Amino acid sequence: MMSLINNRNGQQLAVYSFGDIGQPTIIFSNSLGTDHSMWQFQVDQFSKEYFVICYDTRGHGKSTVIENTTITNLAEDVIDILDYFKVEKAHFCGISMGGITGLQLGLEAQQHFYSITIANSAAKIGQEAAWLSRADAVEKEGLADIVSTTHTRWFSHKFDYIHDTVAQKTIQSLSVTSPKGYAESCRALAQADLRDEIAKITVPCLILCGEFDPVTTVIDGEFMQMHIPNSEFAVVEASHLSNIEAANEFNNIFKRFISKY
Repeated sequence: MMSLINNRNGQQLAVYSFGDIGQPTIIFSNSLGTDHSMWQFQVDQFSKEYFVICYDTRGHGKSTVIENTTITNLAEDVIDILDYFKVEKAHFCGISMGGITGLQLGLEAQQHFYSITIANSAAKIGQEAAWLSRADAVEKEGLADIVSTTHTRWFSHKFDYIHDTVAQKTIQSLSVTSPKGYAESCRALAQADLRDEIAKITVPCLILCGEFDPVTTVIDGEFMQMHIPNSEFAVVEASHLSNIEAANEFNNIFKRFISKY
């Protein structure tokens, strides 16, 4: 079911829920330039035993574009969504931008989570200057150039993304993402550097990496695992969107992890 909810600042977020609200909750957070639909394989797997929430990150999908976004704002939106459903505690799983959102939640709101899964992410993603340059370029020229090469970053040469329905839908979601919304997220990522803080996270964390990921590497994952005290580490045979490219492996690792909590 789709719901349009207002966050604490009155801005609208598109939220999608599946399964029985009486079951334990999982909330999934999408990557830059995608929307809730990237989690279709996970919805299919987990909505039978869990109440599953997906949402379009602000500026993506049907959620409102919000200026001056920060990583703290992205984390606050997650809490506002849980509050809307009156969910006191959940399992969180975020990929890439959603992953660093999870780290921020672990620092600011860990009482709301049984576990946090950080997939294909890093405590600092990329470099500030590059993000700011990309934000300016996208606002001026749109997303066409990024869309044309995105498959080389999101999926490995081992994966037949052309014939995978979810992969194609996810690439399509990038092509219709608001350039302004994308740029605002780029600027939030430019300022997000949690490397010196993640040692304070005590909620159980799963750090899940893609073996072939050129964006957020296995080395980035190892850094997080080394610094987050109560964390586990896993690598799947995939590139950046490992939840799509290696859906079965991703789901199995994730299921084993959350079943402990």
